[in-house]
Formats: sequence, C-alpha cells, structure tokens
Amino acid sequence: MKILMYSKWDGVPVVCGALHFAYVVTFFLVFPHAPLWLLICMGLIYSMSISWNINGISHNQIHNPYFTSRILNRLFNVMESVTLGISQTFYKHVHHRHHMGNSDRPDENGECHDWISIYRHGHDGEPENPWSYIFLSYLREDPKAIYKEMKRKNRVDARWGIAEIAVLGATIAIGLVIDWKFWLFFLPFYYLGHCCTYLNGYFLHYGGNPDKPIAWGVSSYHKLYNWLFFNNGYHAEHHFRPKLHWTKMRQLHEEIADVQRQEGVRVIVPPHALGFLDPDLPWCKRDESATPLTSSKANDLK
Repeated sequence: MKILMYSKWDGVPVVCGALHFAYVVTFFLVFPHAPLWLLICMGLIYSMSISWNINGISHNQIHNPYFTSRILNRLFNVMESVTLGISQTFYKHVHHRHHMGNSDRPDENGECHDWISIYRHGHDGEPENPWSYIFLSYLREDPKAIYKEMKRKNRVDARWGIAEIAVLGATIAIGLVIDWKFWLFFLPFYYLGHCCTYLNGYFLHYGGNPDKPIAWGVSSYHKLYNWLFFNNGYHAEHHFRPKLHWTKMRQLHEEIADVQRQEGVRVIVPPHALGFLDPDLPWCKRDESATPLTSSKANDLK
C-alpha cells in the first residue's frame, strides 16, 4: 500500500521530523543530569532547528502533505505541533494568507493581506526594520484572529487546530509537573528559535517585488542550505509555483532562469538566515554602479 503521497524522497523530511521530536524528548530527559554547557548547546541547537523545521519539514507538509492517509497527516501535524510549540494547522492558515498576499504592501487602509508581510509594520511603503520584525513578529501573532479565519474557511481544520493546541498544552502541563525548571530553561531557546524563523522569513522577501509574481520571493542557490532545508532556497520559484513539489524546484528554476533575470528576480549568495551578509544590501557600502547578483556568482553555487 502506498504511504507517501508524492515522492519517496518525502521519507527524508518525515524521518527528520520524527528525529526532531525525539530530540526535544531527549532534551527534557537529560536536563536533570547534563552539565550546563551541554544544556546550553542543546538549547541553541533547538533554537536553530525550529527555523529548519518550519521552513523545511513543516512548510512542505503544508503545500504537499506527505501521506496518502489523512489521519497520518493529522498525526504528523500533532507531532510537529508539540515539537515546534505551535499548532501546525494554525500555521497552515497563516501561511496560506502569506501566499495570498505574497508579502504585500499596505493598501489604502493600511492593511496587508499577508499577516507576516515584511511591509506590514513598515513606513512609507518600505519594509520594517529587520530587528523589530525578527524579535517582535512572534509576539504579534493573534491566535484569535487565526482561529476566526480558520473557522470561517474550514471548521474541521479549526477543530483540529484546537486539538493540536490541547495536546501541546497537556504536554507542557505534564512536563511542568515532572520538572518545571526545565521549562524555565527551555523558554528563552524556544522564543529565540521563532526569532530565527522570522530572521529567515525576512530575507526570503527583502528585496523582492510584491508587484511581480515571478519576483515575489528572493532566492538563494547555496547548495548546502538547499540540501538541509529541502530546497527552501528556491523561494522566488516557490512563490511563483507554490504547489510544485520541493524536489522539482531546481528544475523549475532552470526552466524560467532567463525570464527571472529579465524581470530582476533577486538572488542572494548566503542562506536566507545569513541574508544580512549579502553584499547587495542597502546598508552595505558598495559601488552604486554594481549590478545585483542574479546570474554569474549565483549560478556558481548551483
């Protein structure tokens, strides 16, 4: 019987998701016994792994669910919710709005359709300062508004979203009874992890063109990054064809590369989480006559 819906390669992110869950459980179990330096290292790894999971494993599950069985997909979402400390189904609806707005600029009423648009809290049509976007975006999330949207569109998803939160809440409650000190130690790393996610998200769109579908996203063709993050670097391509499976992103890029160059699709050298190191940024001192990196050096990283 076929278990995976689209590709045998989806077994890789599925296994990685299970290992990530196991890592969190291990972190909890070793907490009373491990030295402080090891716990800090494990906490920092967890922080970085939140962004890795949300931008890779969790993200691809939203667009192309891994399993043929609906119940297996639901159970995987519950596991992801506990691992990441957020409802996977709530995240799905936020992400769907993201693709409807594509990091849009505020309209005449000052509203963005995309709740996580980098322009939503900016000024004069410019993106928000990256510091405030990175460290405040998680605190701005409005679960009530997300639930209201979910309930209007899909009551089954709304119920499952609440169920995921209930399982997450029960997990935390049990953990608090067993070892409340762990959660005090864990919380800063949890928050930092979601800040890492928004750091990645900022440079997925900073320098993109909200008015051109082919240039909505910003791409990075860094080989190791795309290998680890399941081709999340092909972000302009992903926003252009959001339902295309992650294994086919490089092929799509090769098919539309000439058009992308003509339309000025932004490409950065480093992974998106290190986008602030790219030489083609407004706050970097550089020759004004320099051309954006969209072809030669970027292609060397393919």
